[in-house]
Amino acid sequence: MYKGQSVAVVITAYNEAGFVGTVIETLPSFVDRAYVVDDASTDDTWAEIERHAVATDGGRVTNSTDDDRVTNSADGGRVTSSTDGGILEESSGIEDVGDASGVGEGVGENGDGVGTDPRGSTQAADADGAAGDTLVVPIRHETNRGVGAAVVTGYRRAYADGMDVVAVMNGDGQMDPDILDRILDPVVEGRADYAKGNRLLSREHTSGMGAWRRFGNGCLTLLTKAASGYWKTMDPQNGYTAISREALGALDLDELYERYGFLNDMLVSLNTRGMRVADVEMEALYADEESSIAYSSFIPRVSGLLLSGFLRRLRIRYLVYDFHPLVGLYVLGALGPVAGLCQVALLTGSGTSLARALASLVPVLLVSGVALVLAMTLDAMASEHLEVQELRDGTGSLRRRSVGVGLTDGGE
Repeated sequence: MYKGQSVAVVITAYNEAGFVGTVIETLPSFVDRAYVVDDASTDDTWAEIERHAVATDGGRVTNSTDDDRVTNSADGGRVTSSTDGGILEESSGIEDVGDASGVGEGVGENGDGVGTDPRGSTQAADADGAAGDTLVVPIRHETNRGVGAAVVTGYRRAYADGMDVVAVMNGDGQMDPDILDRILDPVVEGRADYAKGNRLLSREHTSGMGAWRRFGNGCLTLLTKAASGYWKTMDPQNGYTAISREALGALDLDELYERYGFLNDMLVSLNTRGMRVADVEMEALYADEESSIAYSSFIPRVSGLLLSGFLRRLRIRYLVYDFHPLVGLYVLGALGPVAGLCQVALLTGSGTSLARALASLVPVLLVSGVALVLAMTLDAMASEHLEVQELRDGTGSLRRRSVGVGLTDGGE
């Protein structure tokens, strides 16, 4: 328990032998349960997970049963849990979700959310006396489905077990377990629905990043700001996160992108539902592991995902849930250049000189540029109250907290 709330940690791993075991061993003592999801690794990751799970905290490890069910996506992929080889079957929607000791069954489907938990309290996870003693729940995908799918698998299990706050840590050792409380605080204390680390707030914090990695992350930050509507939020690829049970229940987990790009898509979905997001200052931490992201191919691929998410967000938030004129300004800003080029083609086709035709393009570009800037400004203002930034000094103490346009000094 942390500040009166139960805490789960989802640890995702793909070929993280040599790292994931240390992540399990160094979890803070206030963590109530860890869901370690192996996304069909081809090395010794699964064996390491099992070995360290058994050794952690006196061997408090879940043993699955054939009756357990966990559901996620429609691809029918099965996952195995714990050391007895039990199979957890997956399908779209939530029909019958239980933790690996058989509790938490009967979580009914709740529209496009995670589902409604009829137990009504976190204590229900301890109903059989066994689940309360479980610290580590190993889960294994039989096929590689992506980091997003691994996170969602852990989310579903944590939600079914009635956890109040669910954090995510990668199994590569890049996320310092000693600062997990910083990531949790904005959510536990009610300032945010979702919190994430931010390594880009100072040069000192990015010293561990290579130049190419910083450039790629910078590009993705800019693209994600526009797509998600969180214009102050940075470092969208930072997977050190925490989410409240209420926010998890409001999301449609089936719609989230399953591979790299999941974190960017997550921010879009959160903004669409008006969720508050906290950016928590942290230092980049790298050991001997190498990033598996090839930014040269990843950025173009995720750009299409973000464009789709941007259009979905505008439609749902500013047309379906409410109406805002910024949608028209975005359309004007995007179509202005296209209309201008068509005008140049028509003028040159009718005998007008190219120079005069291009000159006629200038006012069109100016109008569309102003419309685009105004749209982005209104968009940022509409989400300003949904953003929280927490900055810390060299000792780790809270230095400044900004909420919307406000800025306060703080201490812990």
